[in-house]
Amino acid sequence: MHEEVKTFLDQSLAQKQAPRPPGASLSKAAANLAGLETVEKDHGRLETRRYYQSSELDWFADLGKWEGLRSVGMVEARRELKGKITVERRYYLSSLPLDVALFARAVRGHWGVENKLHWVLDVCFREDQSRARAGYAAENLATLRRLALNLLRREKTKKRGIKGKQLNASWNHAYLLRLLGI
Repeated sequence: MHEEVKTFLDQSLAQKQAPRPPGASLSKAAANLAGLETVEKDHGRLETRRYYQSSELDWFADLGKWEGLRSVGMVEARRELKGKITVERRYYLSSLPLDVALFARAVRGHWGVENKLHWVLDVCFREDQSRARAGYAAENLATLRRLALNLLRREKTKKRGIKGKQLNASWNHAYLLRLLGI
């Protein structure tokens, strides 16, 4: 499926960007491929993101298996850091209608949430250091970490960060019981 989406979007974009003789027409897929570009300069890095979205789905063999599928999209991220340029493309299935600005916000929002959650889990719970690999151990520990994170975030009596609340719970048995709702 990934290859099918990738091929469709890559070919539609290539056709849209290719020079054509006067009067030559584009395919419906290329003509209806919506695009948006954003540029961000932060932390010594220049990042240009090009978002593309299409609601043309006639070509998608598994369309019937994806209830609510309304569009497919691609993000091409070009990063320049210390003279080194990297380009990465990511492909998406989406329930969003054809609105490339909305698609761009959804993609950025998803990665923002994902990065924020991962950062907290890594910094406060050292998730990346976990070496649990056997059976369901990694999955079970990840569930427990998220449960603990939710309990710590829900607790509002202490005006401390997650790490501070963890320390309080380890020092103060009554506080730990309050966190657990016991």
